Amino acid sequence: MPGLSDASIALNAPDLERLALLLYPEAMRIGVAQTSPLFGERAANTRRALELLSSEAANLWVLPEFFATGYQFTSKDEARALAELIPDGPTTAALASFCRDQSCFVAAGLPEISGDRQFNASVLVGPDGFIASYRKIHLFGDESLYFDFGDRPFEVADIGPARVGMMICFDHLFPESARSLSLLGADVIVHPANLILPDLAQRTMTIRALENGVFTATANRVGEEARSDTVLHYTGQSQIISPRGEILARLSPDREEIAVVEIDPTSARSKRITSRNDKHADRRPDLYRL
Repeated sequence: MPGLSDASIALNAPDLERLALLLYPEAMRIGVAQTSPLFGERAANTRRALELLSSEAANLWVLPEFFATGYQFTSKDEARALAELIPDGPTTAALASFCRDQSCFVAAGLPEISGDRQFNASVLVGPDGFIASYRKIHLFGDESLYFDFGDRPFEVADIGPARVGMMICFDHLFPESARSLSLLGADVIVHPANLILPDLAQRTMTIRALENGVFTATANRVGEEARSDTVLHYTGQSQIISPRGEILARLSPDREEIAVVEIDPTSARSKRITSRNDKHADRRPDLYRL
């Protein structure tokens, strides 16, 4: 091609996407990945997940809940053996190294150990390392046998292109989760998950996006686990939803894959519905009974 050097011709699609992000920083690309981890194979699962992310460029990636360890624990001791310190554990370090190399941000779920307690947690990391963590507030099913309930309120982190809030899996069923993050100024709610109830969270997270005027990005896993008498079938269909409740991307129910879409996070900052109505300003907390 006239005017292009050999080096520019050699760039592959992910390289060109990364170059575009540098040239046009106002364009934010957000991606979700769904994986099928092998239980306990932390290093291999992490390596496979990062290989998927490396195939395309994004500013912000979301990986599933417990993406590196698997989900179906059979004892508290087993969960403790796979839990790690945040931010000083190997999974956070691997994510931070990836973010540094790719100039991106990643949100992902992992089991956390903290003294004599352990949590179902998520981390947000970027090119400069660890940014924030969240401990799951609403535990699902047998999780309460192996993990402590989250002990910190929801928080929002400003990563530059967007303000990001974290939820995990079953948090989706509680409107207070997304509303708390929205009131704190989140543009994007990232939602690592291991969903087993068909289509439920996909619908509720669409509603959470619409009612709060935010982007939501759910990264679910696929496959199944049968480490006890209960067989868990994971439902996939990871998705990205717009502040108007539009499905911007939705993946398959049964394959490892990724999706990346371009968004304008500032479009989530106006909560205006009509010239007289606003999703935040019209709230009546003085009359709500909590």
